[in-house]
Amino acid sequence: MEKLILSEQDIINALCVYISRKKQIKPEDVEIELMYDDDYGYSAEAYTGGRKQVLITANIIEAIRLWLDEFLYRDPYAGIRLILDDDKGIIAEIN
Repeated sequence: MEKLILSEQDIINALCVYISRKKQIKPEDVEIELMYDDDYGYSAEAYTGGRKQVLITANIIEAIRLWLDEFLYRDPYAGIRLILDDDKGIIAEIN
């Protein structure tokens, strides 16, 4: 089966939906900044209502699974690998 690549914007959109559901707010009220650190790996910061929440890799994967299931109608339990690409930023490869 062909691999699906989610762009950095798709990952940000997935996180906005994920956080909005947890906090019962609109997805457009969430701001996301994706990050990568050699020591800590992938993470994100979510900003809502003047507050910051740090998300770890597991949260990002959970958000991508939600996105795959509800928006792309794909298997949410497919293998997901986050990749730091020099040109595209942080992307996700779905098997």
